[in-house]
Amino acid sequence: MNTHLDHLIVAAATLAEGVAWCEEVLGVTPGPGGQHPLMGTHNRLLKIATPTCPDAYFEIIALDPQAAPPQRVRWFGLDEPALRERIAQEPRLIHAVARSPQLDMHRFGLIQVGLQPGVPVQAGRQTPQGPLAWQMLLRDDGRLLCGGALPTLIQWEGRHPAQAMPDSGVTLSSLTLRGVPERAAEVLRLQGVTVEPVAPSSSAPALTAVLQTPRGEVTLHSDAP
Repeated sequence: MNTHLDHLIVAAATLAEGVAWCEEVLGVTPGPGGQHPLMGTHNRLLKIATPTCPDAYFEIIALDPQAAPPQRVRWFGLDEPALRERIAQEPRLIHAVARSPQLDMHRFGLIQVGLQPGVPVQAGRQTPQGPLAWQMLLRDDGRLLCGGALPTLIQWEGRHPAQAMPDSGVTLSSLTLRGVPERAAEVLRLQGVTVEPVAPSSSAPALTAVLQTPRGEVTLHSDAP
């Protein structure tokens, strides 16, 4: 069973810095997002969907200074000192989330090929259109696998947030993930994305996203695996 790109994640030291980066680099102001009480984060969003990646969107995420400290490690490695140092310099692409129609099945498949993607965690947030709810595979230590190249898996319950997003003027031309083991790629069967296994010593970035924007073609790289 296939998975599809759900969203790309850019982490910022503050949400205001993330918005300013988006306006400067992509030439657009991201749309509204919301708060994640479970994780003590908040975000801004913009749609980047194409026919090959329907409902894909772009998430700018940061720690929410108004939120209570979470009772668990935050997602996407946001508590790791090394990542915090990097995003203190500038916002950066760090990860991709893939949409699964059968989260438990894909989780079991990844475990069978030697990866530990975590357990399903229930999360949600409020929006003007009503609540959003989802399950996501998260590790207790918050660590991203394969240097961030292995997508975190999500399964939405009910509506998808991109359904309420207007066109942003930004679309995704391509996404390449480097460092995903071949057997894991076979489990995920991620559609519309190029998945490449690379040696751990490679200096190639874990993610490369090419976007069409009002400022022309923009290429974003994450760190190497």
